[in-house]
Amino acid sequence: METGVYIPIISDYGFKATFGNEADSLFLRTALQALIKSETPIREVHFDKNAFEALTIDSRSGIFDLACTDENGSQFIVEMQLGLAPHFVQRMKFYALHKFNTVVERGEFDYANLPKIYAVAILAKSILPTAHFHTIANLRSEAGEIIDTQMTFITVELAKFNKRVAEIKTDLEKLVYTMKTLHTTEPTQYPDFWNEEWLKRAIDELDTRKMTPEERAYFARVTAANAEAVKAEKQKIREAEERKEITVKTEAVSKALKAGKLTIEEIADYNGITVDFVLEIQRGLAQNQ
Repeated sequence: METGVYIPIISDYGFKATFGNEADSLFLRTALQALIKSETPIREVHFDKNAFEALTIDSRSGIFDLACTDENGSQFIVEMQLGLAPHFVQRMKFYALHKFNTVVERGEFDYANLPKIYAVAILAKSILPTAHFHTIANLRSEAGEIIDTQMTFITVELAKFNKRVAEIKTDLEKLVYTMKTLHTTEPTQYPDFWNEEWLKRAIDELDTRKMTPEERAYFARVTAANAEAVKAEKQKIREAEERKEITVKTEAVSKALKAGKLTIEEIADYNGITVDFVLEIQRGLAQNQ
């Protein structure tokens, strides 16, 4: 992701510097209040451990971007996703249910006083079959009646947000506009609401002109690490595609050899592979007979 004067909030560094700023939680508290559409201000947040160990069958760990608890005990999980993630809802359910199980396992609860759990997903792309950029989901009946609000799923899809500055009124709209456009905006194009204290503090954290040498060095390390992670992920995707292609061609060649209607050269030419590849499969079939 290209960076101008301002580091993108939706980058790994930007998210940690704003949502994950433990020294100054004003932005996080105001953003969470806007995301859950609450009229009650969140006055305090406690940052929780945001990883859990060995929950899946193959003992892989899970990690989400941010976890915190407010002064009333309500628990928040916040996850950011830049790429396309068609199964992201399943991931958020996994995280939220883990939080629920953690509360239950402590044994210090009764069913009447379970804390609220908010699973917040902020996505650069669209994944839901809905028109609006902000979705709040609870357990409902087939008639749309609320059954339970103890667990709430909130999804923000930045790609669906297209309001102009003049149309923006709510804190939620200000937040999403900022997340989507800050890194592409010149300082001379500030909307007035970026002078509001909660946004101003966050934007200052992302202003490359105000970074200390230590912050610049950290930003460089994070950017380099992310670039390597993206490179590694692309390599894994390429290798998976190559394995799939080999499997498909192996099956096609095996079928053609068993049919016995084409020569080795014809099979190779038809499938866009070498004669040696066909001969290797032929030897394997002969050994298995």
